[in-house]
Amino acid sequence: MAQNVGCTAMAKQTLSAKHRRFKELARQHGTPLMLISRSVLRAQIDRFRRALPRVEPFYAIKANSHPEVLKAMVAAQASYDVASVAEMDQVFAAGAKAEQIIFANTVKPAESIAIAAKKGVSLMTFDSEHELDKIAEHAPGARVLVRIKVPNVGSIVELSLKFGVDPADATSFLIKAYKMGLQPAGVSFHVGSQCTRLENFIEACEIAAIIARDARLKQLPFEIVDIGGGFPIRHFDYEDDPFDRIAALLRGELDRLFDKHIRVIAEPGRFMVGPAATLVMSVIGKAIRENKHWYYLDDGVYGSLSGQVFDHCKYQFKYLRSGHTQLSTLAGPTCDSFDIIARGEDVPELQIGDLVYVENIGAYSTASATTFNGMPMAKVLMVP
Repeated sequence: MAQNVGCTAMAKQTLSAKHRRFKELARQHGTPLMLISRSVLRAQIDRFRRALPRVEPFYAIKANSHPEVLKAMVAAQASYDVASVAEMDQVFAAGAKAEQIIFANTVKPAESIAIAAKKGVSLMTFDSEHELDKIAEHAPGARVLVRIKVPNVGSIVELSLKFGVDPADATSFLIKAYKMGLQPAGVSFHVGSQCTRLENFIEACEIAAIIARDARLKQLPFEIVDIGGGFPIRHFDYEDDPFDRIAALLRGELDRLFDKHIRVIAEPGRFMVGPAATLVMSVIGKAIRENKHWYYLDDGVYGSLSGQVFDHCKYQFKYLRSGHTQLSTLAGPTCDSFDIIARGEDVPELQIGDLVYVENIGAYSTASATTFNGMPMAKVLMVP
């Protein structure tokens, strides 16, 4: 019993220390403030590699392309999934090499393909004959992966609505790529963002394995399976963390379905950077509306909480102040009534200047933030 009491006291002390740290950093740097932990970034990379040792991570930089995040990925010897020349230049600036990059946008401007080829980036995805034509013309000899459509059932964002060829046509596309002087390297797919349904991964891998066998029968140089992203993270303390369970089963399926000589890569973004960041905001206004407290924060859905709009994400809001709580509304700082962050939140009575924070917000937050109404974006601060 004494041991349990001691553990509880230690937890309270740790939480208090975290809150004191937030207050001090907010005092020094102001708010809104996005704190990104280097140690958590490294821990997520290590966790991914331990759970899926056969899978090479190509960090999807669209999740968060802050230069310090990219430098941390370079230090960890990760590779990169980029969707544009601008993203390509960012990873080169961080110290990446051309062979560490996959140009994984299936609809690329012709000039971007040519620039990528000049920079030595030769691994690209496609999902149409028109894209093959552009790649063959502007990056002759490039290695290409055909992106296939796979089930996205239950994923927060369904990506097969916009991308992917019918799996039955995949081998025909690879043959055509070969005839056009390209190197058909394999297939890619994406099971949907924030995917907690293991069956999506298993079904997609089984489809890819059928294509791999068919390609080998036709003497095609099939060498890569890109299993995409979609690896989930927790946003609420009470949620289950399904990654280890998914990874354990996926690890077995990859070994069962694919020969050892087939290279398996993935494009994790959210999983790598999501848990590494905490957003700290200040209360800048309050009111009583609709018989509820309204608290106005200095960041909102046009800023770091843009993931609520573009990523269909929900966040857990936490407070440094405790006490009796009331169902309240949180709103952002802009002059647009769309900028309402959350209704019906259980919130202790806050005062102007109080801090509100959100954890696990490193992905698709600052990446899609704007300066609408001239509101400044959150300052990014790297912490240990």
